Amino acid sequence: MSVQQFRLPDVGEGLTEAEIVTWRVAPGDPVRLNDVLVDIETAKAVVELPSPYAGVVDRLLAEEGQTVDVGSPIIAIRTAGDDPAAPAADEPAAATPAGDEPTADEPAVERTAVLVGYGVSAQARTRRPRRAARSVRPAEPARGPHTSRPPVLTKPPLRKLAKDLGVELTEVRGSGPGGRITRQDLLDHTTGPAPVADHRRDERLPVRGVRKATAAAMVASAFTAPHVTEFLTVDMTGTVEFVDRLKQDPAFQGVKVSPLLVASLAVLDAVRRYPDVNARWDEENQEIVRFADVNLGIAAATPRGLLVPNVKAAQNLPVRDLAVALNELAATAREGRTRPADLSGGTITITNIGVFGVDAGTPILNPGEAAILCLGALRRMPWVVDEQVVPRWTVQLSLSFDHRLVDGELGSRVLAHVGRFLEDPLWGLALR
Repeated sequence: MSVQQFRLPDVGEGLTEAEIVTWRVAPGDPVRLNDVLVDIETAKAVVELPSPYAGVVDRLLAEEGQTVDVGSPIIAIRTAGDDPAAPAADEPAAATPAGDEPTADEPAVERTAVLVGYGVSAQARTRRPRRAARSVRPAEPARGPHTSRPPVLTKPPLRKLAKDLGVELTEVRGSGPGGRITRQDLLDHTTGPAPVADHRRDERLPVRGVRKATAAAMVASAFTAPHVTEFLTVDMTGTVEFVDRLKQDPAFQGVKVSPLLVASLAVLDAVRRYPDVNARWDEENQEIVRFADVNLGIAAATPRGLLVPNVKAAQNLPVRDLAVALNELAATAREGRTRPADLSGGTITITNIGVFGVDAGTPILNPGEAAILCLGALRRMPWVVDEQVVPRWTVQLSLSFDHRLVDGELGSRVLAHVGRFLEDPLWGLALR
């Protein structure tokens, strides 16, 4: 007759924390084994956590929007046969002995809980102790008809000034950190803001989850790998015609086909010819690691930020299978269902900013990759063909690469090969 505490597991790739996005259950709800309890957002994706117990939800130990360390309890469940009135349900300390709590002078040992479908980590990691997650408790009823006002945050000289001016500080809206009242707030309240003043307040948004991970990765890449970007304008008419032919082919019925598919084929063919572009720099061992497979990453803009899922061993896929894989990748990313495994292990990336009407950019490398190809907007432009100016479909390509691995000659050859493939996809496929 004990209450089982479910601790936040490591859902893959050694993640250390996650944010509670949405609880699917509430205290008192019955749950079965493997019922979804909560949606969490890691640095890579939104993941559903199933219940490892069958029983009744006793308490939620973490709030929505709270960032929780891996190994911290997030929910308590009374298993079948437990007595709801048992004292253990009201004693959170019963699940964790007092002697196990980390002290300020002693590093905490991170415990990884067992989740259905995941194993126990072979090694424990040490980290600095963090503040314990607050339990979600029901709000206490008001003790009377009036509620107490929150304390006014300001400095003593401003309190005296407010008294001299006859201003009630509780009526002044503070714009400082934590709502602190500044001298300007006090003056604006008494005299009114200047005609050009803006009544709007800056909005502060917490950085967490995918956006936090993306920011850290981009900063690490930009200040670690020496970036070089080259540009090439390409006649894409051959690609547009090739895409139209595939759409009419019965073998591609029900499969979305776009120029991105042809660009993916072009990158894969360029890697086949120039394998050094599919590599990473190993700083610790002072080695260049050339990847055996091409795990082709496709940058996707989602409501939760930029994701770069990848198609594993894309070089082995037939054209139709590659098209299906790209469509599935994009769909799951937009729906927030991308698996952590699909977001790791990429070797080279394509990003398509043309969908936003932008012609060109200088993309930043994904950490651990040597190159990224950027596609601009597909536009109808005048082009010289056989000494005649005719309208053609064109696009601007940009290739960023790590100059430690890829020198100017190699980068130029790769970009030129991609451009040649896009001009004449049938030529490129004939050489595969």
